[in-house]
Amino acid sequence: MKLSDNAFQEFTDSIVTARDDRDFERIAARVAARLGFRWFAYLKIVDGAPKLISSYPKSWTSRYFDLHYERLDPVIQRARLDHDLFGWTSGTAMPQGTKEQRRFFEEAASFGIRGGVTIPLRGGFGGIAAFTLATDDRGLCPERLITNSNDVLHLIALYFHTHLAVRQSRQAPLAAPVLSPRERQCIAWAARGKTASDTAVLMGISPRTVAFHLENARHKLDATSIAQCVAEALRRRLLT
Repeated sequence: MKLSDNAFQEFTDSIVTARDDRDFERIAARVAARLGFRWFAYLKIVDGAPKLISSYPKSWTSRYFDLHYERLDPVIQRARLDHDLFGWTSGTAMPQGTKEQRRFFEEAASFGIRGGVTIPLRGGFGGIAAFTLATDDRGLCPERLITNSNDVLHLIALYFHTHLAVRQSRQAPLAAPVLSPRERQCIAWAARGKTASDTAVLMGISPRTVAFHLENARHKLDATSIAQCVAEALRRRLLT
C-alpha cells in the first residue's frame, strides 16, 4: 500500500470523530504531514464571507484577513475558475499576475509558504471552497504528487469539506420560528386556559379565525397538538 493510501485510511478513520474546528485542524494537519507537506488550509467563501481552518502561521492568517487577501490571492482566484486540482509554486498559480499578486506571493514566501497543491470545491448558490496542502520546501514537486495521488487528494479534500459541513449543520442553532402578532395572541390566551370561543370574544374575531391562527402556529412549532404548541412557545420564550 502506498504512503498516500495509508495516510488516506488514517484520515478517514479520524475525520468521523472530529467534533469541532480544532479537531478538524488537527486531523488535516496530520494527513498533510504524512503526505510531506508543512501546512494545510481550508478556505470557504459563502456570500463573500470567508471562513478559514488551517495550520498556517497565525501571523500570516491574521495579516491575510486584515488585508482582505482572499480577494487578491491568485490561488483562490484560480480555484474559482478551475474544477480540477492544481499545483503552484511562488507565482505560478496563474498564467499571468498583477504586481499586487506577485507581491502577495513574495509576502507569503517570507512566511515560508512557497508552493502547494489546491483542490477547488464547489458549494451551492455560488459558494466556493479550496483545500490546500502547502510547503516551505523549494525541492518538493507538487506536480509529481498530483500525478501519483490525484484521486487520494481529491477524496481527502472532499471528505474534509463534507464532514465539516455536516458537523456544522448539526451544531447550528435552529432559527426561531416567526409567529405573527395574531398567532402570538391566540397562543397567549390558550396558555391562560381560554377556549377558541373565549379568545374570539377577547380579540374581536371569529372562532374560526382563532382556530386558523392556532393551527398555523402549531405547524410552525412542529407541535402535534395545541397544548404542545403552547408548551413549545413557552419553552422557546416566544410569548412576552
